[in-house]
Amino acid sequence: MTSALTRIKLDSLEHVSSGKVREVYGCAQDLLLVASDRISAFDVVFDQGIPHKGRVLTQMAAFWFGKTSNIVANHMVTVDFGMMPPEVRICPELEGRTTLCRKAQVLPVECVVRGYLEGSAWKEYQQNGEVCGVRLPEGLQRYSKLPQPIFTPATKAEQGEHDQNIDFRQCAQIIGVRRATQVRDLSLQLYQAACRYLETRDIIIADTKFEFGLADGELIIIDEMLTPDSSRFWVGGSFELSGEPVSFDKQFVRNYLETLDWNKSPPAPILPEEVISQTSQRYLDIYRKITGHSPGWIS
Repeated sequence: MTSALTRIKLDSLEHVSSGKVREVYGCAQDLLLVASDRISAFDVVFDQGIPHKGRVLTQMAAFWFGKTSNIVANHMVTVDFGMMPPEVRICPELEGRTTLCRKAQVLPVECVVRGYLEGSAWKEYQQNGEVCGVRLPEGLQRYSKLPQPIFTPATKAEQGEHDQNIDFRQCAQIIGVRRATQVRDLSLQLYQAACRYLETRDIIIADTKFEFGLADGELIIIDEMLTPDSSRFWVGGSFELSGEPVSFDKQFVRNYLETLDWNKSPPAPILPEEVISQTSQRYLDIYRKITGHSPGWIS
């Protein structure tokens, strides 16, 4: 199996921050985002990586940035490796996983849209029939399609902490009513546009997360969008037959971890090679299904 890239170090550029997956560097007036193959589950980063994951995330986000630029601007300048700084171009392992992007002031909320009942939304619904303050019909089952997509924001937690679901009123208290209304409406519009496109590929987006920022006063999409790390992708109709969706994201890893006697705190358990291999294949498969292209970095 192709080895995974979990450590990235560019000493010649200013290191700005480290995320669960990405390393961020300063690059003149812009930023450089480099996606590793690291994987996290339950907010714990694993020592092992998933081969090809960073390139899938980078190239799929670039695909969606281009496809949705008529709805809202985004931070991407280029993912063309030939246009990267010389310090990056001398590292061939960074090709395909590097994004040159605009700097932005990050809005401190996660903009989540849900079209189906799963994850924390399913747990909350079981408790009180609501999700983030949105009252839902009685009698819904896990994986149920919602009557209409709902905006369910969350706080942006520090690394190692959990995001907390909030309602729209709390979101407005954090970023202001006008801005909260704006990101809610854009998030729903982006989700619905992506769903229409993926209907032709028999792929369901159960839920997804967007992040927004301000660049010179302009509201833009930042980080990533509609990738297997920020979304739940399901094969259409699969859960109606088997009771559980066939997923193309890291849910495969989560499902394996749920079988272990692990308290979901560091240190992370060792992932079997079979789990790593099958997760990698899922990332590659969803890339092919969504973009219609074979991964160009695989010979």
